[in-house]
Amino acid sequence: MVKLKSKTRRKILVTSALPYANGPIHCGHLVEYIQTDIFVRFLRLAGEDVIFICADDTHGAPIEIKAKELGITPEKLIEDVYKEHTRDFSNFLVSFDEYYTTHSPENKYYSDLIFERLNKKGYIYMKEMEVTYCEYDKRTLPDRYVKGTCPKCGAPDQYGDVCERCGATYKTTDLINPYCVICRNTPIRKQAEHYFFRLSSFSERLRKWLDKNKQLQPEIKNFVYSWIKNGLEDWCISRDGPYFGFKIPGEEDKYYYVWLDAPIGYIAATEHYCKKRGLKTEDYWVDRKSRIIHFIGKDIIYFHFLFWPAMLMGSGFNLPFNIPVHGFLTVNGEKMSKSRGTFFTAADFHSKYRPEYLRFYYAKTLARNMSDIDLNFSNFQDSINNELVANLANFCYRVLSFANNNLDSRITHVSPEKKLEKEILKKVKNIEEHYYNLEIGEALKETLAISSLGNKYLQDNQPWNLIKADREKAAGVIGFAADIVKILAIISKPILPAFCAELEKQLNLKELSWKDASFDIKEHALGQAKIVFSKIEIVEAAAAPEKDKAAVFPLNIKVARIIAVEDHPNADKLIVLQIDLGTEKRQIVAGIKQFYSKEELLGKKIVVLTNLKPAMLRGKESNGMLLAGDDGKEIGVVAPKLSEPGDQVYMEGFTKVNKGQITYEDFTKVQMHTKDGGIYYNGKAMKTDKELLSAEKVGDGARIK
Repeated sequence: MVKLKSKTRRKILVTSALPYANGPIHCGHLVEYIQTDIFVRFLRLAGEDVIFICADDTHGAPIEIKAKELGITPEKLIEDVYKEHTRDFSNFLVSFDEYYTTHSPENKYYSDLIFERLNKKGYIYMKEMEVTYCEYDKRTLPDRYVKGTCPKCGAPDQYGDVCERCGATYKTTDLINPYCVICRNTPIRKQAEHYFFRLSSFSERLRKWLDKNKQLQPEIKNFVYSWIKNGLEDWCISRDGPYFGFKIPGEEDKYYYVWLDAPIGYIAATEHYCKKRGLKTEDYWVDRKSRIIHFIGKDIIYFHFLFWPAMLMGSGFNLPFNIPVHGFLTVNGEKMSKSRGTFFTAADFHSKYRPEYLRFYYAKTLARNMSDIDLNFSNFQDSINNELVANLANFCYRVLSFANNNLDSRITHVSPEKKLEKEILKKVKNIEEHYYNLEIGEALKETLAISSLGNKYLQDNQPWNLIKADREKAAGVIGFAADIVKILAIISKPILPAFCAELEKQLNLKELSWKDASFDIKEHALGQAKIVFSKIEIVEAAAAPEKDKAAVFPLNIKVARIIAVEDHPNADKLIVLQIDLGTEKRQIVAGIKQFYSKEELLGKKIVVLTNLKPAMLRGKESNGMLLAGDDGKEIGVVAPKLSEPGDQVYMEGFTKVNKGQITYEDFTKVQMHTKDGGIYYNGKAMKTDKELLSAEKVGDGARIK
């Protein structure tokens, strides 16, 4: 468990890598910002003294050239991009305490300060070097404007500083078959004088820091050890103009390389945050009791594990306490691609799906490793529909709406379910440890296990039946279940902040924190329950595998209400029902006479197979079939609570239902069973847009007939 607490409260500063200001935020970027935000929201809930800092990375030749293409100034470009980035982060509920820019007076101050300190200690020097120069464009080409074959692994079309395939770093002049990305011509080499940082002088100190720091991921440390073993090269930290950035003091046409002032932007953004609040930047970046945590992607390991820590060592600032590294995002198993229709900007995704759906899906797969994450749209739909909606959200709504409708919105008793209470609180403790350890997927797994326990508790106790005979006992069941809802509203809040804020409102409880995750609701008035999440009907067509586009469920099932009941004149076990399907009325014959009285059935909501071929059953026509669970001893009808006559019933993962007629033999091939308080077919849950469906009277394993 990553220990952040101490006897004296530590200050914790958490950052995400700075997004570059030459393009939009896309779903690959969002992996990191959502991961960081989940961690920070948990720390706040747990009472830690934490701030979340980030900024736009705004310097470098790509900014200057992009602005020229658009016919605007670099300042105007970064201003426009800043508005887009902050909009996208806000849409996906990323809760920065400070989101700033590297093109700031604070960043200029700290860049000059660190450069001066390093220079005074002899860590900065100048020397002649070969640079890549485009004779056609009349300019020195920076790293991102030269491409060629990686000199280490042979990967084609790699940029002039780092290979995306093997992670090797090199100079633009090391590229094989280089070309200018502006004009596609072959550049030349020429001599120029530049500033260098003596990274090689820090090899032993960096090794000791890696050895001592137990928080860093072992596989990343081994990766960095190999770089140190192979010998660190000194780092060129200046660029020739034209270049959008900060001029080096005393120079007319030399600028800080963007990778010098970009990470210094972490300190500058902290300074901006602190100035507005009367705080001290030194409390985070100099005080040895503080903790600095950088979240990054695996493409920038070299800069954050070598170059950045060495700069901090040489200039007297704190080193990172942890640098969690995550993998890349793939879409349906492949690299994001515009040509395949699988490249999604944050704005694209926000226009199609609720942001918390993506937060939930990413959270499922986030762990303390750098494995890639796959945004598979079939899995995405199943996860949202079967886990978020049918399990977690549906449980919360079932509990609170029952209290609204049957208990005057009041919780008056708490059932003493000590064994279940102990089991849930143990899971809460496990979840806390998982969050601290950045095992977000495990935290969510345990959270869903708690909501599953809640659903099973409701199904076992059936308060909708219990209230008819013992209102006080039913109230106790709902009181205990409401405590589970409260706990879920707390432990899910890092992942689903808007959903949990709505749950707090429905619970009529304000600003719950981690210490409130207990069973302590006594006499309490609830707010009004509302459905927050609903199923995803159709996933993004371009991203959905072909096999999922035509997924048709063979049964057409709808909700109905029984409006008349009569005995079958020719069969003792059959009963004749008149039903209202919302848009039509039908007669069906059902074999449930010995399990339900006429009084119980009249007015009851049921679900009916509507596309079954009509049949004559002992002289009475049946236009459809009532669905019920049969465990060999009892038969219990599938009885919706929230849905209305005419509402479509479906199985998760199927985008269409069969409108054509089927035979009874066809129906028997569709094997549906009860499980965990629901009804499932091949692992897919039966539900309407309003609720997860279940069968009365029977337990797990009953067949739906």
